[in-house]
Amino acid sequence: MADLAWKSHGRTRRSTRTVRITVSAVTVAAVALAVLLVPPLVQLDQQAVDLSMKLRPPSLAHPFGTDDVGRDLLLRCVYGLRVSLLVGLVAALVATVIGTVVGAAAAVAGGWTDRVLMRLVDTFSSVPHLLLGIFIVAMFRPGVWPVIVSVALTHWLSTARIVRSEVLSLRSRPYVDAAISGGASRWRVTVRHLLPGVLPQAGLAAVLMVPHAMWHESALSFLGLGLPTHQASLGNLVQSARGSLLAGDWWPTLFPGLFLIVPTLAVAGLAGAWRERINPRRRSELML
Repeated sequence: MADLAWKSHGRTRRSTRTVRITVSAVTVAAVALAVLLVPPLVQLDQQAVDLSMKLRPPSLAHPFGTDDVGRDLLLRCVYGLRVSLLVGLVAALVATVIGTVVGAAAAVAGGWTDRVLMRLVDTFSSVPHLLLGIFIVAMFRPGVWPVIVSVALTHWLSTARIVRSEVLSLRSRPYVDAAISGGASRWRVTVRHLLPGVLPQAGLAAVLMVPHAMWHESALSFLGLGLPTHQASLGNLVQSARGSLLAGDWWPTLFPGLFLIVPTLAVAGLAGAWRERINPRRRSELML
């Protein structure tokens, strides 16, 4: 009986994992289709004003209602999600490249190079990344690229630590020792053996960084330091809805918030499946 209960519990866990992955994949696919297809098909005038339609509640004509100047909130959310995703994807890619280069260089070189680079990482980590991001973005005019630079330069630290740890682990593997004994140069060993071994972990870090970068962009825009106020982004939409929420109009805040939360949970679900795949031991433990 105990064995049957154990197997039944394992099947339940596998079924729950399959449902989670399926829902996450469908959500990510729907988000991708929305940001790719809607803007070319439906044009949005970012500075249009129609006060006669101001703060209309959700209806058939406007499923998400309208904002404080009469613009369709559903369309604004899709445009805002597109901008936030652009910031998240580009910033995550740049931050992952920087972190991978720094972490791999520290682990491969060792000695004083490793100590200097890791102290540099510790120095940046001691400053709250949002505060550092505000300092960076404040030096430029509001726009997409200053936000991307700000997010990228404040989010490579964890990737550098992960890559360094993985490279140090790979350096002790027998095939690396065999390559070195065979006369392979440090550069060849790094490119042929060490970097391919850390790419799955670096890729996972990049995927997890995308929603984090989206939240970071939203925080900067909410503080008035990100994108121009007329440009649709999820942070700008939440920021402009503060007065409406105090007046009892809930939809201008709820729907942009959901456009942030739902993709974040979907990406986290897919990243969890990826983590289990590249770490078979953890996956076997989860299946028990």
